[in-house]
Amino acid sequence: MRPDILNPLFAETESLEGIGPKLKKPMEKLGLTRIRDVLYHLPERFVTRRAVADLDDANVGEQVVVALDVTEHRASRSPRGPHRVLASDAKGNICALTYFGRASYTAKKQLPVGEKRWVAGRLDQYDQMLQIVHPDHIAEKSDGAMGQLVEPVYRLSEGLTQPRIASLVEQSISRAPELPEWIERSTMERHGWPSWREAIAAAHKSENVKARDRLAYDELFANALALMLVRETNRKRRGQPLQGDGHLRDKLQLPFPLTGAQQRSIDEIAGDMAQSSPMLRLLQGDVGAGKTVVALEAMLVAVEAGAQAAMLAPTELLARQHFETLRTMARPTGVEIALLTGRDKGRARESILMGLLDGSIDIVVGTHAIFQESVSYKNLGLVVIDEQHRFGVSQRLMLAQKGRVTPHTLAMTATPIPRTLVLANHGEMEVSRLDDLPPGRQAIDTRVLPVDRLDDLVAAMGRHVESGQQAYWVCPMVRDSETMDNDIAAAEARYAGLRERFGEDVVLVHGQLAPEEKDAAMARFAAGEAKVLVATTVIEVGVDVPNATLMVIEQAERFGLAQLHQLRGRVGRGSEKSTCLLLRSAELSETGKKRLELMKSSQDGFLLAEEDLKLRGGGELLGTRQSGEEGFSIATLEQVTKLLEIANADVKLLVERQGGLSNPERGEAARVVLYLLERDWGVQTLRSG
Repeated sequence: MRPDILNPLFAETESLEGIGPKLKKPMEKLGLTRIRDVLYHLPERFVTRRAVADLDDANVGEQVVVALDVTEHRASRSPRGPHRVLASDAKGNICALTYFGRASYTAKKQLPVGEKRWVAGRLDQYDQMLQIVHPDHIAEKSDGAMGQLVEPVYRLSEGLTQPRIASLVEQSISRAPELPEWIERSTMERHGWPSWREAIAAAHKSENVKARDRLAYDELFANALALMLVRETNRKRRGQPLQGDGHLRDKLQLPFPLTGAQQRSIDEIAGDMAQSSPMLRLLQGDVGAGKTVVALEAMLVAVEAGAQAAMLAPTELLARQHFETLRTMARPTGVEIALLTGRDKGRARESILMGLLDGSIDIVVGTHAIFQESVSYKNLGLVVIDEQHRFGVSQRLMLAQKGRVTPHTLAMTATPIPRTLVLANHGEMEVSRLDDLPPGRQAIDTRVLPVDRLDDLVAAMGRHVESGQQAYWVCPMVRDSETMDNDIAAAEARYAGLRERFGEDVVLVHGQLAPEEKDAAMARFAAGEAKVLVATTVIEVGVDVPNATLMVIEQAERFGLAQLHQLRGRVGRGSEKSTCLLLRSAELSETGKKRLELMKSSQDGFLLAEEDLKLRGGGELLGTRQSGEEGFSIATLEQVTKLLEIANADVKLLVERQGGLSNPERGEAARVVLYLLERDWGVQTLRSG
């Protein structure tokens, strides 16, 4: 039950003044449905304006506040043209206040000819004249808005303006209660942190580091506490000890002998599965490290012990790839493996559902379809979740609840994760790491080419294709967008150009294609019928074509290091030497240069992941946990690095030495924290699940 003190935070935003039906949709697009959402919609940055006596004291491109006398209104002859208001400063310098669209009507009211107004905005120059396009503020006096020289800038959606968001934030702060403090007093004093309410108010007014750190710590502390509760709850659950005798695993037809890391991981997983408490383990493996083999060994442990296993993949493409790979390796064992996706209908689907229910199907591979309500298992003993960061907490729980008792869970990721983020996002799990590659894998020759070498590159690709080998060409977007730079390569445009050069040897795959079209294109490429696959990052994981030995990544500087490494891993999967060409734009930032140099110099995914974390720095937010993405909505990478270990240590102290949240001295603070954990993290569901 929600503590009464939290009720103001969970009131709907429609209770705020100025929110009507028109603003409801743009608010929902930003995820702003409750007062608490508005409070945590922190500014992306702040604009600092300088008050100047006249325009001679200002620089073009600077944010200023200046007093101007309105002298003339010049309406455009075209309905879509600009409405310009000419005004002069104390020295007679002329500045045009320029408006477009409906804002022209506002200008006529706010800026009457002959009156003095204080104007705030960015000073620019157009056709030899100074101008301010759509001034941020107009005031009759130099107080009020003009006194706010530091102003927050919020993320918007269509229909919302900065003043409107600022007004909603101000109203929400006035309703925010003084919450009981859940952080230890000594921790607050040591860091000089304000109370929660003070921190929220300060974070909306300026770049207040202590306020931001306090709010980031709250998130990291709640995260660490939730993970610890999940881990402790999992240990108390009744699981199913599964101990295989090896009779199926001994028959496996593996493409390579097991590496030391694979054997170590298999032993760790088998040891966990033999316990009465359900396994919760993360398998980290670099590109091509052989995670699928380890997963199959684990699933056969379950089958040898008389149970079933299910493998969950984020896309149909990846599910089909896994199904074919597993079926090939496991053919000598006689184990029955089935594929179940949302596309399966009618008798074929009914046959699979019956096989899962009566136990004649030992292993099922599929998408979210495998945990739908209509799917029941005779005895689900192991759940393998591939690319698990793409699934939210609730989705993982639904599959875990399909067993008679809680099944063992093995989560896998092909993205090497820095140690800091492993602790932050997977602290409830034990971790196995594949840090070596199967024998025979060759290093991939990685080179960086400027965009002006495009014609040479296409010619080289022609020679490559004529030799009988295949190639990928990856673009950062599907089609050109008016909202992005004109130089952004679009997959569809590149496909059209290469199709002219190579004809039907070129196929296209991206996320906006119908599943049937995508599968048909991939099938042609996998069978060798198509020589060039043009794609977006949909091919980042799960595509295995050994004859593809050339990877071209266009505008490579736009991708993160981890993603570049994933894409590069699509080649080098056969016995032939492979090449990855990183096609860069004419101008590069220092970060872009460093990123591409690192790709040239290293093929160690774990090293690249650590460097990627450093390069992205503290300014890039990581997203939200509930959607299945890695990371946090408030804490930046810099704050995770700085505060995570402190939060983990404080949680450990709370649970082990201070009686946890059940300590009666914590009273209202404990009830608040538990409610928020249950609502936002599903901890209550996890406990009962």
